[in-house]
Amino acid sequence: MSTTHFYKYQGTGNDFIILDNRDANHNDLTLERIKFLCDRRFGIGADGLMLLNTKPGFDFEMKYYNSDGRESSMCGNGGRCLVKFAHDLGMHKNTYRFIAPDGEHDAEIDVDGKVSVKMKDVRNIREYHGDSILDTGSPHYVKIVSDVMDYDVFHKGMDIRHSSEFAKDGINVNFVEQKRTDEIIVRTYERGVEDETYSCGTGVTASALVAYHNECGYNDVTVITKGGRLTVRFDRTFDGKFVNVWLSGPAEKVFEGNI
Repeated sequence: MSTTHFYKYQGTGNDFIILDNRDANHNDLTLERIKFLCDRRFGIGADGLMLLNTKPGFDFEMKYYNSDGRESSMCGNGGRCLVKFAHDLGMHKNTYRFIAPDGEHDAEIDVDGKVSVKMKDVRNIREYHGDSILDTGSPHYVKIVSDVMDYDVFHKGMDIRHSSEFAKDGINVNFVEQKRTDEIIVRTYERGVEDETYSCGTGVTASALVAYHNECGYNDVTVITKGGRLTVRFDRTFDGKFVNVWLSGPAEKVFEGNI
Protein backbone atom coordinates (compact mmCIF):
# COMPACT_ATOMS: atom_id res chain seq x y z
CA MET A 1 0.00 0.00 0.00
CA SER A 2 1.40 3.39 -1.00
CA THR A 3 1.91 6.27 1.44
CA THR A 4 1.04 9.86 0.54
CA HIS A 5 2.66 12.85 2.23
CA PHE A 6 0.13 15.65 2.46
CA TYR A 7 -0.30 19.17 3.76
CA LYS A 8 -3.52 20.65 5.15
CA TYR A 9 -4.21 24.38 4.70
CA GLN A 10 -7.24 26.56 5.36
CA GLY A 11 -8.39 30.01 4.33
CA THR A 12 -11.25 31.34 6.50
CA GLY A 13 -12.31 27.77 7.22
CA ASN A 14 -12.30 26.67 3.57
CA ASP A 15 -9.89 23.73 3.96
CA PHE A 16 -7.73 21.90 1.46
CA ILE A 17 -5.39 18.95 1.13
CA ILE A 18 -2.30 20.00 -0.81
CA LEU A 19 0.15 17.64 -2.50
CA ASP A 20 3.55 18.80 -3.75
CA ASN A 21 3.52 17.44 -7.29
CA ARG A 22 6.58 19.20 -8.68
CA ASP A 23 8.13 15.77 -9.29
CA ALA A 24 4.88 14.46 -10.86
CA ASN A 25 4.53 11.81 -8.16
CA HIS A 26 0.76 12.24 -7.84
CA ASN A 27 -0.37 12.20 -11.47
CA ASP A 28 -2.07 8.84 -10.98
CA LEU A 29 -4.66 10.07 -8.45
CA THR A 30 -8.05 8.50 -9.06
CA LEU A 31 -11.47 9.95 -8.34
CA GLU A 32 -11.96 7.35 -5.62
CA ARG A 33 -8.62 8.20 -3.99
CA ILE A 34 -9.39 11.93 -3.91
CA LYS A 35 -12.85 11.27 -2.44
CA PHE A 36 -11.26 9.10 0.26
CA LEU A 37 -8.62 11.68 1.16
CA CYS A 38 -11.25 14.44 1.43
CA ASP A 39 -13.66 12.32 3.49
CA ARG A 40 -13.99 13.81 6.98
CA ARG A 41 -14.67 10.49 8.67
CA PHE A 42 -12.45 7.99 6.89
CA GLY A 43 -9.76 10.19 5.33
CA ILE A 44 -8.01 13.47 6.10
CA GLY A 45 -11.04 15.68 5.52
CA ALA A 46 -11.24 18.73 3.27
CA ASP A 47 -13.43 20.78 0.95
CA GLY A 48 -11.02 20.00 -1.88
CA LEU A 49 -7.60 18.75 -2.94
CA MET A 50 -4.94 20.66 -4.84
CA LEU A 51 -1.76 19.74 -6.66
CA LEU A 52 1.16 22.16 -6.86
CA ASN A 53 2.57 21.48 -10.35
CA THR A 54 5.45 22.97 -12.29
CA LYS A 55 4.59 25.04 -15.36
CA PRO A 56 7.09 26.78 -17.66
CA GLY A 57 6.72 30.55 -17.51
CA PHE A 58 4.93 30.49 -14.15
CA ASP A 59 5.88 30.03 -10.53
CA PHE A 60 3.55 27.03 -10.40
CA GLU A 61 0.35 25.51 -11.73
CA MET A 62 -2.74 24.98 -9.58
CA LYS A 63 -4.79 21.85 -10.22
CA TYR A 64 -7.96 21.65 -8.16
CA TYR A 65 -10.38 18.84 -7.30
CA ASN A 66 -13.63 19.12 -5.36
CA SER A 67 -14.20 16.73 -2.48
CA ASP A 68 -16.34 14.56 -4.77
CA GLY A 69 -13.12 13.69 -6.61
CA ARG A 70 -13.87 15.60 -9.80
CA GLU A 71 -11.51 18.15 -11.29
CA SER A 72 -13.07 21.58 -10.92
CA SER A 73 -12.78 25.22 -11.88
CA MET A 74 -11.03 28.03 -10.01
CA CYS A 75 -11.13 28.13 -6.21
CA GLY A 76 -10.25 31.54 -4.77
CA ASN A 77 -9.41 30.46 -1.24
CA GLY A 78 -7.62 27.43 -2.66
CA GLY A 79 -5.48 29.70 -4.80
CA ARG A 80 -4.59 31.81 -1.78
CA CYS A 81 -3.69 28.69 0.24
CA LEU A 82 -1.55 27.36 -2.60
CA VAL A 83 0.36 30.66 -2.76
CA LYS A 84 1.04 30.39 0.98
CA PHE A 85 2.11 26.75 0.49
CA ALA A 86 4.54 27.78 -2.25
CA HIS A 87 5.94 30.43 0.08
CA ASP A 88 6.30 27.86 2.87
CA LEU A 89 8.20 25.59 0.46
CA GLY A 90 10.78 28.36 0.01
CA MET A 91 9.39 30.30 -2.96
CA HIS A 92 9.84 33.72 -1.34
CA LYS A 93 8.81 36.41 -3.82
CA ASN A 94 7.26 39.87 -3.78
CA THR A 95 4.70 38.80 -6.34
CA TYR A 96 3.65 35.41 -7.67
CA ARG A 97 2.29 34.41 -11.04
CA PHE A 98 0.51 31.09 -11.41
CA ILE A 99 -1.81 29.33 -13.80
CA ALA A 100 -5.16 27.93 -12.60
CA PRO A 101 -8.14 26.27 -14.33
CA ASP A 102 -9.51 29.69 -15.37
CA GLY A 103 -6.22 31.18 -16.56
CA GLU A 104 -3.37 33.30 -15.21
CA HIS A 105 -3.35 34.90 -11.75
CA ASP A 106 -1.11 37.29 -9.86
CA ALA A 107 -0.72 37.02 -6.10
CA GLU A 108 1.14 38.56 -3.18
CA ILE A 109 1.68 38.08 0.55
CA ASP A 110 1.89 41.16 2.80
CA VAL A 111 4.01 41.59 5.93
CA ASP A 112 1.13 40.42 8.13
CA GLY A 113 0.79 37.17 6.17
CA LYS A 114 -2.42 38.14 4.38
CA VAL A 115 -2.57 36.49 0.96
CA SER A 116 -4.13 38.28 -2.01
CA VAL A 117 -4.98 36.76 -5.38
CA LYS A 118 -6.01 38.69 -8.46
CA MET A 119 -9.19 37.15 -9.84
CA LYS A 120 -10.39 37.11 -13.44
CA ASP A 121 -12.18 40.11 -14.95
CA VAL A 122 -15.95 39.84 -14.98
CA ARG A 123 -17.74 41.27 -17.99
CA ASN A 124 -21.36 41.00 -16.97
CA ILE A 125 -23.87 39.97 -14.33
CA ARG A 126 -26.96 38.19 -15.61
CA GLU A 127 -30.30 38.80 -13.95
CA TYR A 128 -32.24 35.60 -13.25
CA HIS A 129 -35.67 35.68 -11.60
CA GLY A 130 -34.64 38.64 -9.48
CA ASP A 131 -31.30 37.07 -8.52
CA SER A 132 -27.89 37.20 -10.23
CA ILE A 133 -25.61 34.81 -12.11
CA LEU A 134 -21.96 35.46 -12.94
CA ASP A 135 -18.64 33.69 -13.41
CA THR A 136 -15.69 34.66 -11.21
CA GLY A 137 -13.58 31.67 -12.24
CA SER A 138 -16.42 29.36 -11.18
CA PRO A 139 -20.15 29.83 -11.87
CA HIS A 140 -22.12 31.51 -9.10
CA TYR A 141 -25.73 32.23 -8.26
CA VAL A 142 -26.21 35.17 -5.86
CA LYS A 143 -29.38 35.82 -3.89
CA ILE A 144 -29.81 38.83 -1.60
CA VAL A 145 -31.62 37.91 1.63
CA SER A 146 -32.22 39.33 5.10
CA ASP A 147 -31.06 37.57 8.28
CA VAL A 148 -28.71 35.31 6.35
CA MET A 149 -27.39 33.64 9.51
CA ASP A 150 -30.87 32.25 10.14
CA TYR A 151 -31.39 31.23 6.51
CA ASP A 152 -31.73 27.56 5.49
CA VAL A 153 -28.66 27.65 3.26
CA PHE A 154 -28.32 23.89 2.87
CA HIS A 155 -31.81 23.12 1.59
CA LYS A 156 -32.36 26.38 -0.34
CA GLY A 157 -28.92 26.11 -1.90
CA MET A 158 -29.41 22.46 -2.79
CA ASP A 159 -32.77 23.24 -4.41
CA ILE A 160 -31.21 25.88 -6.69
CA ARG A 161 -28.07 23.88 -7.47
CA HIS A 162 -30.10 20.79 -8.47
CA SER A 163 -32.88 22.68 -10.29
CA SER A 164 -33.42 21.78 -13.94
CA GLU A 165 -31.35 24.64 -15.35
CA PHE A 166 -28.27 24.01 -13.19
CA ALA A 167 -28.37 20.28 -12.37
CA LYS A 168 -26.13 19.13 -15.23
CA ASP A 169 -23.12 21.44 -14.80
CA GLY A 170 -23.83 22.59 -11.26
CA ILE A 171 -23.61 26.07 -9.79
CA ASN A 172 -22.46 27.50 -6.48
CA VAL A 173 -25.21 29.30 -4.59
CA ASN A 174 -24.52 32.35 -2.41
CA PHE A 175 -26.88 34.01 0.04
CA VAL A 176 -25.92 37.59 0.85
CA GLU A 177 -26.98 40.07 3.51
CA GLN A 178 -26.03 43.73 3.26
CA LYS A 179 -24.69 44.60 6.71
CA ARG A 180 -23.22 48.07 6.13
CA THR A 181 -22.48 50.25 3.14
CA ASP A 182 -19.15 48.49 2.60
CA GLU A 183 -19.75 45.19 4.40
CA ILE A 184 -21.72 42.06 3.54
CA ILE A 185 -22.28 38.62 5.06
CA VAL A 186 -22.06 35.63 2.71
CA ARG A 187 -22.96 31.97 3.11
CA THR A 188 -22.34 29.55 0.23
CA TYR A 189 -23.59 26.15 -0.86
CA GLU A 190 -20.86 24.66 -3.05
CA ARG A 191 -21.27 22.23 -5.91
CA GLY A 192 -18.89 19.29 -5.72
CA VAL A 193 -18.93 19.54 -1.94
CA GLU A 194 -22.75 19.45 -2.00
CA ASP A 195 -22.95 21.28 1.30
CA GLU A 196 -22.37 24.67 2.84
CA THR A 197 -18.70 25.51 3.29
CA TYR A 198 -17.28 27.91 5.87
CA SER A 199 -16.14 30.19 3.06
CA CYS A 200 -15.88 30.27 -0.73
CA GLY A 201 -13.41 32.65 -2.37
CA THR A 202 -14.99 32.86 -5.82
CA GLY A 203 -18.40 33.07 -4.10
CA VAL A 204 -17.29 35.91 -1.85
CA THR A 205 -15.95 37.68 -4.94
CA ALA A 206 -19.19 37.15 -6.86
CA SER A 207 -21.27 38.34 -3.92
CA ALA A 208 -19.23 41.53 -3.54
CA LEU A 209 -19.55 42.33 -7.24
CA VAL A 210 -23.31 41.80 -7.18
CA ALA A 211 -23.84 43.81 -4.00
CA TYR A 212 -21.95 46.77 -5.42
CA HIS A 213 -22.53 46.41 -9.15
CA ASN A 214 -24.21 49.84 -9.41
CA GLU A 215 -21.14 51.63 -8.07
CA CYS A 216 -18.65 52.80 -10.69
CA GLY A 217 -15.02 53.34 -9.77
CA TYR A 218 -13.02 51.80 -6.92
CA ASN A 219 -14.66 49.54 -4.36
CA ASP A 220 -13.31 47.92 -1.20
CA VAL A 221 -15.76 45.47 0.38
CA THR A 222 -15.40 43.59 3.67
CA VAL A 223 -17.03 40.15 3.52
CA ILE A 224 -17.95 38.18 6.63
CA THR A 225 -18.15 34.38 6.26
CA LYS A 226 -18.64 31.62 8.81
CA GLY A 227 -14.89 31.09 8.76
CA GLY A 228 -13.73 34.69 9.03
CA ARG A 229 -13.30 37.94 7.12
CA LEU A 230 -12.15 38.50 3.56
CA THR A 231 -11.74 41.62 1.47
CA VAL A 232 -12.68 42.11 -2.17
CA ARG A 233 -11.25 45.12 -4.02
CA PHE A 234 -12.13 45.97 -7.60
CA ASP A 235 -12.66 48.67 -10.19
CA ARG A 236 -15.88 48.89 -12.15
CA THR A 237 -15.69 50.59 -15.54
CA PHE A 238 -18.47 52.70 -16.98
CA ASP A 239 -19.29 49.97 -19.51
CA GLY A 240 -20.06 47.59 -16.63
CA LYS A 241 -16.86 45.52 -16.59
CA PHE A 242 -15.19 44.53 -13.30
CA VAL A 243 -11.38 44.72 -13.44
CA ASN A 244 -8.46 44.63 -11.00
CA VAL A 245 -10.44 42.24 -8.80
CA TRP A 246 -8.44 41.15 -5.74
CA LEU A 247 -9.46 38.65 -3.06
CA SER A 248 -7.54 39.02 0.21
CA GLY A 249 -7.47 37.29 3.57
CA PRO A 250 -5.70 34.78 5.81
CA ALA A 251 -4.31 31.45 4.61
CA GLU A 252 -2.67 29.13 7.10
CA LYS A 253 -1.05 25.73 7.37
CA VAL A 254 -2.97 23.46 9.73
CA PHE A 255 -0.80 20.33 9.75
CA GLU A 256 1.05 17.84 7.56
CA GLY A 257 1.41 14.09 7.70
CA ASN A 258 1.37 10.76 5.93
CA ILE A 259 -1.61 8.63 5.01
